[in-house]
Amino acid sequence: MNLNAHSISLWLMIMLYVTAGCNHFIRPRIYIKIMPDYFPLKWWLNYAAGLFEIGLGIALYFDATRYWAAWLIMAMLTSFFPVHIHMQQLAPFKWGKITITKKIAFIRTLLQFALIYWAYTFTR
Repeated sequence: MNLNAHSISLWLMIMLYVTAGCNHFIRPRIYIKIMPDYFPLKWWLNYAAGLFEIGLGIALYFDATRYWAAWLIMAMLTSFFPVHIHMQQLAPFKWGKITITKKIAFIRTLLQFALIYWAYTFTR
């Protein structure tokens, strides 16, 4: 495998989504806490998000599935916007050992756009 910036970026993205997905199973309560009250079946949604993150992270590895995995990651990240907006409304609050301030919640929402663009780089 050729180690250039694009392949390093790909490996980082794979590790990010597989690790984040596993965390949905290891620490589900931190994700449940930030979901808006109008979300039904929060536990199920949390585990489904974890499975999608793991599956799409693995799918990024394969040339044959990378294009669609990247598009589905962008869709998944877009679907998470209500949670990030809700975090801004909840702030300040404790999220695990971290205090989420309004500023941190806002920056996290902006980061979502960067993550979407990062996934987009693997659709070309």
